[in-house]
Amino acid sequence: MVEHSALDIMCLNKYCHSSSSSSSSENDKKDITKEKISLSGDYPKKNAEFLSGQYGTNLLLAGVAMMLANIPRTRVVKEEHLLSFLTCLMIIQLIWMMWYILVRNKRKNTRTERDVHATSSWIRGGLSLLAVLSLIMDAFRIGYYVGDQSCVSAVLAVYPVIHATHTMAQVHFLWFHIKDVIKSFETFERFGVIHAVFTNLNLWCNGVMSEAEHFLTNHVRRLHVAGYENVTAVHPEALCNCTSSSCTLFYTSVSYLYPFNIEYHIFVSALLFVMWKNIGRTIDLSHPKRLPTKTHNLAIGPVLGLLALGSTIGILVVYISNMDDSIAARESAISMFYIFGIVILSVMCFAGASGLIIYRADHVPLDTSKNPSRQLDIELLFGSSIGAWFMSWCSIVAVFGTNSNPSYRWLNFAYSLLIVFEKYIQNLFIVESLYRQQEEGEKDDPELPSSEIFSVNSSLGTSFNGIINQAFEASESPSVTVENELEDNGQVDASQDVRKSFEGPLPLGNQVVEPRNIKRQILKNISVFLIMCNMSLWILPAFGCRPQYDNGMEEELFGFSIWTTVLNFAIPLSLFYRMHSVASLFEVFRHV
Repeated sequence: MVEHSALDIMCLNKYCHSSSSSSSSENDKKDITKEKISLSGDYPKKNAEFLSGQYGTNLLLAGVAMMLANIPRTRVVKEEHLLSFLTCLMIIQLIWMMWYILVRNKRKNTRTERDVHATSSWIRGGLSLLAVLSLIMDAFRIGYYVGDQSCVSAVLAVYPVIHATHTMAQVHFLWFHIKDVIKSFETFERFGVIHAVFTNLNLWCNGVMSEAEHFLTNHVRRLHVAGYENVTAVHPEALCNCTSSSCTLFYTSVSYLYPFNIEYHIFVSALLFVMWKNIGRTIDLSHPKRLPTKTHNLAIGPVLGLLALGSTIGILVVYISNMDDSIAARESAISMFYIFGIVILSVMCFAGASGLIIYRADHVPLDTSKNPSRQLDIELLFGSSIGAWFMSWCSIVAVFGTNSNPSYRWLNFAYSLLIVFEKYIQNLFIVESLYRQQEEGEKDDPELPSSEIFSVNSSLGTSFNGIINQAFEASESPSVTVENELEDNGQVDASQDVRKSFEGPLPLGNQVVEPRNIKRQILKNISVFLIMCNMSLWILPAFGCRPQYDNGMEEELFGFSIWTTVLNFAIPLSLFYRMHSVASLFEVFRHV
């Protein structure tokens, strides 16, 4: 029996030569066939991803083409045609979201994998706030239509109603389903998610172009006030005769709410893109413990940040009020803006460089695990920096190439150069922060450096050879002796005894851990300060403080058409960079 069983075991090898060689060769052929089938198993998934990406890209290009045909110079495509196209895109997304929610409700009993890194509650709360402001903008649009319904198309009323419905449904979807990792109907869901991504990108582009048209109109008006009559531009059509006294108020208020609507749609598209990347992905279920957000020991960062925010409001009011005055008042307002920008950018560069020095002094390895959300954050930071960098280098070239010599010439040069350095340093600081691994003592509780002592998994021998024995070595505490005796008898739980043994102060242990706490406090203050500074640098251009339109230097060198095209490309990316930096820096604050 033993020999027979041994022979059977030997013949299990595929190289065993026996009378059943023909059957083994057939099995080998089947194995090769299975390997070929498994190798081709990834192609349908890749094809679905590639095809859905091409669909979304062409959807965006079609929308942008219609928007360019709707500019005031041509008006080949009327506004109601463009809004009808956007309305159809939103209706298709609404149908898909309703279908997805119904299917998910039917499968309540089946457990769905979720990506905990996809978003957080504070991001969804911020998006909800932006959504509320977008709903207010839709209400103003409806109010404007009520006053002008006799001379405008009914699409102008249908569009804000559908947009408001789309906003509320999308916020609900983001709150409850954005972390879902889709594993069923993958091909169909890829097209549904990518349609939602590029629908929001189309709405973002429409808001950007409408805002750019509004600022260009104000720029031309200011040039005419200043006496520059050689600028040729097509003015927008005059408003209809309003039947309501609040019609003009509604029309003016919409322009001030565009920045919030623009940021809402670009953030939603980023979150939905992460969901699209997660389709069919296998999630690692071993996630680290969620770190609490500690806010104590914050003083310098919030104080300096609030000072920057307060100064920003003052600069904004003075700048806007002086733009319609004399040429001397305009130059003084522009100079004031550049001086303020140079100061705040210099301090931001110093803060970011200080944070990088602290990180480099610790020599902690980087976390290279796969995380689509974090990877997208870094790519968006770099991609959106290109707009401000391009605008800054154009300004630097204009400083050396123009013949005019205004009082703010070299202030413009210093400001543009600092924009380049500040984004470079801040991007490095954010990447370094988000990719750093947490130290062992910080994984359980970031504010308790000695939490490893209270860990059940940590060995007591290692702990007693470190901080514990150093703190009580001279005193020969009786509690340690009693604890060792009880451990030998197996009558005590290790974690409880360690807690009871160290209720007293740890003077030497505190001295060892204190530098790490100081570094953490400095990094938290730097993060809070940079958050508020980025909010300040977002507020200024978002609400009308754009000296690139008004200083005249770049416009003289590049020409009116080329420079306005550059600004229409660069300023929206710069605004998105600042808002996205706020979100990333808040993650840095929580991660420290």
